[in-house]
Amino acid sequence: MPHVLLVDDEAYQRQSLRKILESQGIKVAEAGSVASANEQYDLLTFDLVITELQLPGDAGSELIGLAHPVPVVVMTNYASLRSAVEAMKQGAVDYLAKPCAADDLLAVVHEALAQHPTVKNNKQIETDASENSYFEGACPLLAKLYVNVRKIAQTDSTVLILGETGTGKELTARRVHESSPRASRRMVAVNCAAIPDTLIESELFGYEKGAFTGANTNRIGLIEAADGGTLFLDEIGELPLAAQARLLRFIQEGEIRRIGAVTSKRVDVRLICATHRDLAQLAQDNEFRQDLYYRINVLRLVIPPLRARGNDIRAMAEWFAGTIARRLEQPERRLSDHALESVLRYQWPGNVRELEHAIERGVVMAEGAEIEVADLGIQQASPIARLVPADRGRATSPAPNPESQSDTSAATDEELSLEDYFHRFVIEHQESMSETQLAQKLGISRKCLWERRQRFNISRKKAPKQKPA
Repeated sequence: MPHVLLVDDEAYQRQSLRKILESQGIKVAEAGSVASANEQYDLLTFDLVITELQLPGDAGSELIGLAHPVPVVVMTNYASLRSAVEAMKQGAVDYLAKPCAADDLLAVVHEALAQHPTVKNNKQIETDASENSYFEGACPLLAKLYVNVRKIAQTDSTVLILGETGTGKELTARRVHESSPRASRRMVAVNCAAIPDTLIESELFGYEKGAFTGANTNRIGLIEAADGGTLFLDEIGELPLAAQARLLRFIQEGEIRRIGAVTSKRVDVRLICATHRDLAQLAQDNEFRQDLYYRINVLRLVIPPLRARGNDIRAMAEWFAGTIARRLEQPERRLSDHALESVLRYQWPGNVRELEHAIERGVVMAEGAEIEVADLGIQQASPIARLVPADRGRATSPAPNPESQSDTSAATDEELSLEDYFHRFVIEHQESMSETQLAQKLGISRKCLWERRQRFNISRKKAPKQKPA
């Protein structure tokens, strides 16, 4: 049964609309303002929100952002072309002028419900999937991690998750959220490295209409969108210093101020941060605010790299093989003994993510009843994956198979020289070029540049500011 929220400050209007909707078997809840709706209900539990535009306090259009991704239909007694266009720009799925015929209302409601799958069902699907998406390891390091996750989940304290790239930091953050009293509310995940420096503050804190060129409407930020739930800031070590100062106030005071606003708003958000970098060292080098580091380093979770998990690697590989085969609707195949031996011997610099992708290749490429080493592709990936930057000394590659040495030696030398070139170019030019310029010179995207920095542990050093003459 669809569940619809009616937000209108006139009780008789709500009663009239309720009768029309209930006649179609639709369950209806009511509220008289945006604040009342947000306090009384979890907006994500509804299939549709119908709101008056002119309300006491915040305008009804605020619900478009607060309820996202739940579809919102705007109705108003003060209909105009301008308000209709503004509402649709903000994300409303439809716009109705009052009074409207019952048939018109029901047509809009049924279309909105048909075109936008119910959030409740999607959440249930995600929940069901997440229950099967955790590999329960048996190694002592993981056992200790799970115990700490359960303890930390019962608090509202800030959490700092540390671990190499690909170890599952976001997955661990979700386990904390889903085991906490906030599990019924949303968790908003943000990759700080993936948002341009010029946009990070507006994305996190939102902005008011007219705050800057292009700010045509009010927009809530990701912190405000997580109100009542959890905010996960991945790669927080990449956050610009200006945004760090604003984030510090949010942590200290529990309130935010949109860009261009003159007043602050209190929010109830549990903060979880993650990074693969040494924040203490960054703080000493003045690349990360020390006061912010002390604020987020309250409860700490350290995720062990895959190579330290012993026989869990074998069990995880077999678990991935079954899980991925079902997801891709492929025949389930077991890993051959030789493939399992290679999985255990390989160092997995990309950790769990690299293992998952290798098993997915194996599931897709295998032709027989078993997944063989060649299907995984990890031997070909070894030279690049094990590469150590030139100024730290070249890594010793595992002894190649004599039968394949002549075939692969030339390719290996070429791959190593290309990666050495990338490392040297970045080190030599990063102080005089921006990230965008570096990426353009290398012929890659900024995202690809960032990913390679993580792979080879090349920290980003910004060019020093020029002193005025």
